[in-house]
Amino acid sequence: MSVKQERVAQIILKDVTDIIQFSLKDPHVGFVTVTDVQVTSDYSYATVYVSFLGKEERKQAGLKALNRAKGFIRTELGKRLSIRKVPDLIFKLDNTLEKGQRIDSILSQISENEE
Repeated sequence: MSVKQERVAQIILKDVTDIIQFSLKDPHVGFVTVTDVQVTSDYSYATVYVSFLGKEERKQAGLKALNRAKGFIRTELGKRLSIRKVPDLIFKLDNTLEKGQRIDSILSQISENEE
């Protein structure tokens, strides 16, 4: 990813986080963390990786709520960005936290078995 793409991705991450926390009024979103943003080279799409607290049903409900609010979030993002075309947002679940916890538990089990 180029430096400009990385900079635009970080700005989008910050702004989308602010919009979700302070402007979005959907109670189904719940506690969400925007973990990463990847922008295509032509800036037409931005993949926004999100993480939710709670069970799988809660995560799916939050993701559906974000997809329903995609137009609102994109409109608010357009007001904040100074680029010609506001990228279309694609929300995806980020499961790296769960994977990291699983790896930690496996490593702790291995170390306990070795002792």
